[in-house]
Amino acid sequence: MSCRTALSIVLAETVAPAARRAAAEGRFPRESVSALGRAGVLGLTIAREAGGAGLGLPEAAEVIARTARVCPATAAVLTSHFAAVAAIESCGGSWVREEIAAGRHLVGLALHEEVPAGRAEEDAYERSRSVATRFADVVTLRGRKRRVVAAGEADSYLWSSRTLAGAEGLTLWVVPAQASELLVPARAAGGGPRGSGTSTLCADPVLVPADVMLGRDGGGRDLLPALVRPWLRELGTAARGVPPGPGAEGPRPGDGLLRSAPAA
Repeated sequence: MSCRTALSIVLAETVAPAARRAAAEGRFPRESVSALGRAGVLGLTIAREAGGAGLGLPEAAEVIARTARVCPATAAVLTSHFAAVAAIESCGGSWVREEIAAGRHLVGLALHEEVPAGRAEEDAYERSRSVATRFADVVTLRGRKRRVVAAGEADSYLWSSRTLAGAEGLTLWVVPAQASELLVPARAAGGGPRGSGTSTLCADPVLVPADVMLGRDGGGRDLLPALVRPWLRELGTAARGVPPGPGAEGPRPGDGLLRSAPAA
């Protein structure tokens, strides 16, 4: 069965009924995400050698466009997931790649922070006040992220912090959802489509193994503008039904489903 056929079946049989509950009750579409995982959608952009489909941004955008017509909440969840996976896949070797490829692992983005007065909105992604401190093989993360899609629902989060050295730059971490003291303090008015589980996520603090760092210390400043934000832009454009490309009047980097309403 082709990916397109599998997606059509899941959209009709699972996503559409769950969409009504998401819209009416604000319920996270867990059954839709699980069904999409079994159909191979969560691992769509993971390399074949790691068990995924080995496809790219155009195919992910098609999935988002088709899903958004049925359930905006599920499309928002997939948008965040695909953008996070783009960064994970570019570095390779992450502990989550095979789980994502198997359809058992959903990743969320925990990158957006409150913008200080006088700063551009892009600073919400490119600068971080979250702190990372290393003690031997353990890292302590402290911070507060806003507009996190699937907060409290994803299996891990792509988290940004200052560098361990305290120098200019960003460091990215793949933080397991079960990490102690990773908290969702509130969900109401978190932004995003109803049912997408968009909220604030706090590390108060969170202890993680040092090897969950994605890439090198400070490498996030390269990955975010080169991969994560372009994927968010194109996928957000697809969700709105606007043909992607240089001439499309789509959202700016960081716009779209992750910036559709004020954060909690």
